[in-house]
Amino acid sequence: MSALAPFLSPQVAQAIIAGLFLAIGWWVNGAQNRRRDAMLRAERVRDVQRAVFAEIRAYLAMLRRGDLEAEAEAVSARIKDDPSYFPIIPTESNDAIFRAIIAEIHVLPRDTIDPIVLYYRQLHAIDAMIADLRMLDGREDRRERAAAMAVELMRLKTEAQFLGEDALAAILANLDGRGTTDVSRRNAGRRPREWV
Repeated sequence: MSALAPFLSPQVAQAIIAGLFLAIGWWVNGAQNRRRDAMLRAERVRDVQRAVFAEIRAYLAMLRRGDLEAEAEAVSARIKDDPSYFPIIPTESNDAIFRAIIAEIHVLPRDTIDPIVLYYRQLHAIDAMIADLRMLDGREDRRERAAAMAVELMRLKTEAQFLGEDALAAILANLDGRGTTDVSRRNAGRRPREWV
């Protein structure tokens, strides 16, 4: 009897074959789990990007309804000329979706996070300006400051429009599979684009 005889017994052969099947099963199961997890992550990324895209697009549509520069000049002139007029600036809430998904912002591609965060930081600056304007009253010594702040508020909104365009372009580049895109908006005279 040879030294390998105990290892060639049917029981040992069955154990080896069972072990191989078990190892292959673990490997196949792991590959399927990784593929499923990747699909779920990609779906979550698309969902988050679409939700943020819709929120940004909605605010940009509101900003496009009027001429921000003309509106700023009209409010400023009226504050200066009419002692009885003081603007009522409503508070805005244009970041509800962003606040809801902020804990998951890390799932987004890196080249979309930057423009999105820059856009929402601009919205926070607008909110702070509105809060400051609402604290002012119509006293004469504050009227000139209020006029300057009203003009600055419209400038902030115009900048938000540009930053929103950059964020939408970055999101679209990732949604349609184009990947990285340069969304720099530092071109002189660039005007916001319409998003349908």
